[in-house]
Amino acid sequence: MKVINLSPVQFDEYAEKHPNKTYYQSSKYGEFIKHFGSKTEYLGIVDDDNNILGASLVLFRDVFMGNKIGYAPRGFLFDYEDKERVAELAETLKRDLAKKKYMYFIMDPSVALSVRDKTGEIVNLNHNAESTLDNIKAAGFSYKGETKYLENGSQKSRWEGVITLNQDIRDKFNNFDKRTRSKIRKASSAGLEIHKDDKKDIKYVYEFVKKKERKPISYFQEFIKEFGDNIDVYYVNVNTETYIINSRRAYEKEVETNDNLAEIIQDPSIDQKTRDEYINKKMKSDTQKEIYKNNMIQSTKLLKEYPKGIPVAGAIVLRYDNAAYIITEGINEKYKNLYAGYFLKWKMIEEYISQGIKYINLGAVSGDFTADNKYKALNESKLGFNTLVTENIGEFELIIKKLSYNLYLNLNKK
Repeated sequence: MKVINLSPVQFDEYAEKHPNKTYYQSSKYGEFIKHFGSKTEYLGIVDDDNNILGASLVLFRDVFMGNKIGYAPRGFLFDYEDKERVAELAETLKRDLAKKKYMYFIMDPSVALSVRDKTGEIVNLNHNAESTLDNIKAAGFSYKGETKYLENGSQKSRWEGVITLNQDIRDKFNNFDKRTRSKIRKASSAGLEIHKDDKKDIKYVYEFVKKKERKPISYFQEFIKEFGDNIDVYYVNVNTETYIINSRRAYEKEVETNDNLAEIIQDPSIDQKTRDEYINKKMKSDTQKEIYKNNMIQSTKLLKEYPKGIPVAGAIVLRYDNAAYIITEGINEKYKNLYAGYFLKWKMIEEYISQGIKYINLGAVSGDFTADNKYKALNESKLGFNTLVTENIGEFELIIKKLSYNLYLNLNKK
């Protein structure tokens, strides 16, 4: 084996046919990411007859005395089930990347270990996963461990939420958890509407996501520019006229329910147990009445300030290989009571089912499914859609020039 450089066209020809292909391993992604501090090259692994055995887009930075740190996002594309070839791959990378001035290299291959349900229970297991993991570690790669989110300096989360789109739309909705269905219904009654921005203007999307993403708006603009027609930009708007009508109607209905419960409680003919039951119902109605009252106040103010409506959520989505990947999404936190994020996902599910898309990738979730998980809110916002969770194999590092790398680390200690 040896490492060779491939042209973007050569690389794409190989990558597009690979069973583990991903948009991270494409020349479009390589061209995009060059705008944000990474240099790129396309590396091929070939045998003695120049047959390509593997390939990867590699992002690198010149960091220390002419030496580089490299990262293969969801790469290398390679057959990791062949133990001998994996061992040879490691030796080849050590030898030939050293010649290219790399001192340290990270990869996180696009290999799934398991698929789990929203509680973390395994529903599908890659039976070759254990041997694949053993092969890579035995070859000399250091495994960064079974991370739960972005700990240990992880480049990407090992865990991704996926909504499959192989059901009738009504069956799909009925399989959501109860809270998710309730939030979608509340969002619909608040007058939320979705539209696709054909001009791909992301001004409002960026306002919703800039705090969590910590990236310039140009990051997303360049991504859209590179992937072009495969990008969808969605917005959720509040129809303020519909919102005020529905809010007033809900409030008036709840007032009537509340008054009826109050009358029943005062009825001397009912026993104490029944009265206590109705008192509990009345207390819940009191709470709901207050919510509807606040919604009515909010909707009145919104109609006055935004008679033509106001965007409250948005998303940038990449369609790739008959799947939809949410690149980023966010809501206007001021109006989080409208559950626009849930409505947004639901409407995208409807849209992509109609297009014959196989699944929606929601992006990173936490692999910690316990009640005290600090990323519980993140998981709740994504896993209530009868979501499956893909557990990827994770990250591996290869120290190519140990002396140079250790010196670099020592000089860059905080």
